[in-house]
Amino acid sequence: MHEAIRAPRRVHVTEVGPRDGLQNEKVLLSTKHKAELVRALMAAGMREFELTSFVSPRAVPALADAAELVAELKGSDGVHFSALVPNLRGAERALEAGVDSVVLFVSASESHNAKNVNASIGESLTSFEQVARLLEGSGVELRGAIATCFGCPFEGDVDVAAVGRIARYFADLGARHVSLGDTTGMATPPLVVERIVHLREVAPDISPTLHFHNTRGIGLANVMQGLALGVDRYESSIGGLGGCPFAPGATGNIASEDLIYLLGEMGIETGIDLDGMIAAARLATRLMGRPLPAQVSKAGPRLSLSDCTAVATAKG
Repeated sequence: MHEAIRAPRRVHVTEVGPRDGLQNEKVLLSTKHKAELVRALMAAGMREFELTSFVSPRAVPALADAAELVAELKGSDGVHFSALVPNLRGAERALEAGVDSVVLFVSASESHNAKNVNASIGESLTSFEQVARLLEGSGVELRGAIATCFGCPFEGDVDVAAVGRIARYFADLGARHVSLGDTTGMATPPLVVERIVHLREVAPDISPTLHFHNTRGIGLANVMQGLALGVDRYESSIGGLGGCPFAPGATGNIASEDLIYLLGEMGIETGIDLDGMIAAARLATRLMGRPLPAQVSKAGPRLSLSDCTAVATAKG
């Protein structure tokens, strides 16, 4: 590994394809097909999943089967299933379903939070106190997620202090892991530095998770910056699926197989098999019925070789 990169030796990857990857898709996968995809990812070594979200089925029809999907997969050995919840009612449903952790989510910008959950930031945060009380003694972990951390499609730049205040709030509720969401791919390496440095000042007890979209083609460049800062938790989506239905221009997440390839080439351990991830990505492509934006599942690993005799030779 290059001396200038202070990357961690091991990175934790959370697969968000079943939730963030599918929530904005026109093709609605059955519970059976979602479970098939998750099991393919588990076979590749993926052990952390953001499996679904307990939101209104009318608002996000693709996730209407949240409880059924958890029931189908619950009991998988050594696998952690989390679910996003916007409020107390969602948390009650998630707790009843039997998830391993509940992820409370709020936007760092008022306009996106209003579009995303029909509430102000203050209203969302107040409701989270009720969720924290609900989870006490349940054995279910509380986590946080902050959308539009690097910019808002309605407001533009987002003040780093706003992100820090919400992260501090989550820490005070008892959350150790907080995801910084790049909802519409507005993150850049300098913004990654600014936000991680600020969080370490105002919420040093938080272990940040970076969640990048590849909307403008620099998702993995942002990962490299995160690695240089020592961040060891990332979220990604198989095949590059994903996008927020309440944010214009929110295209796919960084692709899980592309991320695993990058980390492997850097000598960073993940416990996840690249060939297995490529197989899972090809399954996702078949299930969605269209090509997906990821690259490694198309090209294969760096040393995938071709038969020289099967390729035409230039003439002239």
